[in-house]
Amino acid sequence: MNLKEKAEAVKALFVQLDKDTQDYRENGGLGCLSGCGFCCSRPKISAYPIEFLPFAYDLVDKGLAEQALAFLEENPDLDHCMNFVPKPGDNAKGFCGTYSTRGLICRVFGTAARKTKTGTREIIICKPLKEERAEQLQTATRRINSGELQLPLATDYYAKIADLDSYLSTEMPINQAIRIALDRVLREIFYASQEVLD
Repeated sequence: MNLKEKAEAVKALFVQLDKDTQDYRENGGLGCLSGCGFCCSRPKISAYPIEFLPFAYDLVDKGLAEQALAFLEENPDLDHCMNFVPKPGDNAKGFCGTYSTRGLICRVFGTAARKTKTGTREIIICKPLKEERAEQLQTATRRINSGELQLPLATDYYAKIADLDSYLSTEMPINQAIRIALDRVLREIFYASQEVLD
């Protein structure tokens, strides 16, 4: 499977995740708070490079991939996701500038679960939601563990994505993961163009 095929497989997993979380998104009552950038502005968010292959190819299609890679190389200490657009004067609020091609970490946060030590499912959710919607969280958690509301495990999706490419499924800071995805895609496109010229 070449890199482009891997990117398409990642996109297919994102579509499947959307289907698997539809019940929860429609009936769980715990969507992200509008304009909240709490997660996106965190300096320690980690990701896999492979989850940003669709993003990298999207930037190639738009003619922006080299510019994005240069930005990351010039800003190695950027302390939040490069795609987060903070609200002026409040870096904890804002929005994703590339929402449709966001990575897996961005998709499972708030719409997937993890298993606790006792074997129950716990919604992967942020501190602001835990505080502002404590009652809805309690209700949704009860419904998920009773089987009344369906919510997939994030680990299942990380296992599926890791099966596509073990090297590109190494956990690292999110901007480093994006940089590696961009670099690999641009390199593959360059080498493919050289083969055509030969």
